[in-house]
Amino acid sequence: MTARRTSLLLVAGVLLLSLNLRPAAVSVGPVLDEVRDAFGMSGATAGLLTSLPVLAFALFGALAPTAARVVGVHRVTLLALLVVGGGLLGRSTTDSETLFLVLSLLALAGMAMANVLLPSLVKLHFPDRIGAMTAAYTTALAVGLTASLALTVPVAEAAGSWRTGLGVWAVLALLAALPWLGLVAHDRRPPDGPAGRAVRYLDVARTPLGIAMAVFFGLQSLQAYAVFGWFAQLWRDSGWSPTAAGLLVALIAGVSIPLSLWLPRLLASRENPLGVLLAVIACYPIGYGGMLVAPYSLAPLWAVLVGTAACTFPLILTLVGLRARTAEGTATLSAFTQSAGYLLAALGPFAIGVVHDATGGWDWPVALLLVLSLPLGLLAAYVAKPHAIEDQLDRRAPERVAS
Repeated sequence: MTARRTSLLLVAGVLLLSLNLRPAAVSVGPVLDEVRDAFGMSGATAGLLTSLPVLAFALFGALAPTAARVVGVHRVTLLALLVVGGGLLGRSTTDSETLFLVLSLLALAGMAMANVLLPSLVKLHFPDRIGAMTAAYTTALAVGLTASLALTVPVAEAAGSWRTGLGVWAVLALLAALPWLGLVAHDRRPPDGPAGRAVRYLDVARTPLGIAMAVFFGLQSLQAYAVFGWFAQLWRDSGWSPTAAGLLVALIAGVSIPLSLWLPRLLASRENPLGVLLAVIACYPIGYGGMLVAPYSLAPLWAVLVGTAACTFPLILTLVGLRARTAEGTATLSAFTQSAGYLLAALGPFAIGVVHDATGGWDWPVALLLVLSLPLGLLAAYVAKPHAIEDQLDRRAPERVAS
C-alpha cells in the first residue's frame, strides 16, 4: 500500500470512526420513555442506563493504551468497531432488560476504547496537524451525535418500533470498520516515551497535569451526558412533542458541528488559549440560568448556548494532543483523562435522575448543573498553561529515565 493511499485510508478511517463514537451513548435518550415502557424500567434503572456511557469510558478506556501496545492500535480500533456494531444490533432485538443493559455496555466498551485511542492515532500519524485533524474528527463526531439525536425518533416512528430506531446505528458502525481492515496489516504500536521509557497510566495519575485534565474532562462530560441523557425528557415535560424535544437536543449537538471545525484550530494556534476556553465555558451558566427562567418559550436559545458550551469537549481533546510530546504519552494521557474523568462524570446522569424523582420537576436538576459548571473556569486556567506530561513524569521519577 502506497504512503498516499495509507494516508487517505487513515483519514477516512478516523472520520468514519468518529461518526460512531456517540450513537451508542445518546440514541437511547430520545426514546427513553418507550424503552422504559417496554421493559418496565424503574427510575433508578433508567438512571443506570443513562450512566452506562460514562461507566464504560471509565472502566474500558483505561485499558486502551495497554491493548494498543500488546495487540496494535489499528487492530484494537477495528475490534472496537465490530464490538460496537454487535452490541447495538443485539440490544435492539432482545426482550430482556438485563441483556439490554449488558449489550449496551458491550457497545459502549468498544466505543470507549476507540474514543481513547483517537488522539493517539492523530499524534502518531499527523503530529504536525493536531489542530486540523482534531477539528476534523470532532466535527465528524458532532455529526454522528447530532444525527443519532435527530433521526432516532423519526426512524423509529417510520418503522413503528423504537428497536429499529436504535438498531439502525449498528449498520453505520459495521461500515466504519471497513477502512480499518486495510490498516491492520500495517499495524504498529505507539513508540515509547523519552529515553525509551514507557508512559504508564499510574505515572500520569500522579502528576498535577494528569489530575487536572481528568477533573476538567470529568466535569465537562458530566454536563454533556446529563444533557443528552435527560434533556429530551425535560423538554417533553415542558410541553414539546417527542420529536421536537429530540430536535432540541439535536440542536445542542448540531451547534458544535461548525464550532468544532473552528475552535480546535483556534485553540492550537494560540500561545495562551485561556480566553478561548473561558468564552466557551461561560455559555453553561448563562444557558442554564435561562432555562430556569423560561424553559419552554426560549428553549431553542438555551439549546444553542448549552451546545456552544459543550464545545469544551473538542477543546479538551485538542489539549490532550498538545500536552504530550509523544504518541504513547498522548495515548496514556488520553486514557487517564477520559477514564478517570468519566468515572467522575458517571455521577451526573444518575444524580439528575435521582434529583428529578425526588423533586418531581426540573428546576433543581438544572440548578445543580449550573453550580457544577462553575469550577471549569478554574481548571481551564491551569490546563491552558504550556505543560507537557512527559516533563512532569521526568521531574517525579528521574531515576527511571534511563531504565
